[in-house]
Amino acid sequence: MQEKANSCIGIFDSGIGGVTVLKEIIKILPYENYIYISDSKNNPYGDMKKEKIIKRCEEITKYLIENKSKVIVIACNTASAIASEFLRKKYKNIPIIAIEPAYKMVYDHNYDKETLVMATKGTIESEKFNLLYKKYNNHKTQLLECVGLAEIIEEGNKEKIVKYLDENIGKYKGKIENVVLGCTHYPLIEKEIKNILGRNVRIFNGAKNVAIHLKDVLEKDGLINNIEKKGKIEFLDTSLEIEKRKNKKKRFFELIGG
Repeated sequence: MQEKANSCIGIFDSGIGGVTVLKEIIKILPYENYIYISDSKNNPYGDMKKEKIIKRCEEITKYLIENKSKVIVIACNTASAIASEFLRKKYKNIPIIAIEPAYKMVYDHNYDKETLVMATKGTIESEKFNLLYKKYNNHKTQLLECVGLAEIIEEGNKEKIVKYLDENIGKYKGKIENVVLGCTHYPLIEKEIKNILGRNVRIFNGAKNVAIHLKDVLEKDGLINNIEKKGKIEFLDTSLEIEKRKNKKKRFFELIGG
C-alpha cells in the first residue's frame, strides 16, 4: 500500500501540448500524483523519422518507470501512432495508455458532414491512423498536414498562430462542419481555429476519452489512489537552455491552472 501511495502517473509529449490531456485526466483523477515530461529538446516529433521517435519514446518511458510511474500516458498523437505498440511489447508489466486520433468520434457523432483532420505529417502518414481512417472514412474528409503548427503553439506567439491558420485553413471557411484535432497542441488554439472556420464548427479531440480509459485501467488493476488529497504535478522539460526550461514550466502551470 505504501508503494502504491508513492507511485504516480507518468505522462509525456514532445512539448507542453499534452497539458490538454493532463487537464482532462486531473478532472476525474484529482488525487493522483503526476510526472509530466515535455521533450522540447526533440520537438516536434511529427517531422522526425520513425526510428528516432521510437528510440526517444523508449528512453522517456524507461525514465518514467524508474521514477515510480505505475502507468504511462503518451499524450502525443505522433508518438502514440508510431511508438505505442513497440512500448507495449517491451514493457508488458505496466499499462501504456495512448491517445487515439479522434476521427472515430466523427463517425459516432456527426458522420455525414464535411470534415477537416488537422494533424502532423507523422500522424497522417502513420499506419495506425490510416487503418482508423479507412475503417471510419465518411468520404467527406480532408487531411491537412499542419507542418510547423505545433512549434508555433509551443512558442506561444499569437500573431504567428493566427497568420498560420489564416494561410492554411482559411480556404475551408464555410465548407467544413467537423474539425478533428490530431495533435494535443491544437486544442490550445481551438478558439483561434473557430474564429477562422466559423463558431459553429464541431471540434473533436481525444483527450477526454484518454482520461476515461486511463481511469478504467487503473480501477481494473487496483491502482487508483483513493487518499483524498490533491495530487502533485512534477514538470520536467528536456531543453538544454535553462531559460527555455523555466519559460516552459511557467507556461505549463499557467495552462494547467495551478
